[in-house]
Amino acid sequence: MSRRRPVSGRRPVSVRRAELVGFALFGVCAYAADLALFVWLRGPAALDPLTAKAAGFVAGCTVAYAGNALGTYRHRAPDGSRLRQYAVFLAVNVAGALVQLLCLACSHYGLGLTSQTADTVSGAGVGMALATVVRFWGTRTLVFRSEGRQRSWTG
Repeated sequence: MSRRRPVSGRRPVSVRRAELVGFALFGVCAYAADLALFVWLRGPAALDPLTAKAAGFVAGCTVAYAGNALGTYRHRAPDGSRLRQYAVFLAVNVAGALVQLLCLACSHYGLGLTSQTADTVSGAGVGMALATVVRFWGTRTLVFRSEGRQRSWTG
């Protein structure tokens, strides 16, 4: 028996909740992979911080993509190749990273809140929360589109 969508075309709350939980679970796994690789590359491998962070970021994106493609959104067929889908996923995550940097820059340089605590709150707190919203929206709207929706709401 197939589930019918409500007249509004929106998915049932239980489906959206399952997506959010799966997205969060794989996001935590991605964060752990990013952090672990960054710490290892900065420590025993003795790489510079930007190279280590870039490698950690790509590793985290790869873990998140694999988890979402094979887990959270496994019921959605890829729109094109998996490589294209991964490239769009990576772009969405870069946009999220830019949101975090923008929050940090506004707080540190715009508002003059220059303490380590202020930087942590703005970058890792507020920035991470806003970036997560951007990533969740981008992941479900641009990367793993639902059936019947061929384009995002922007066109």
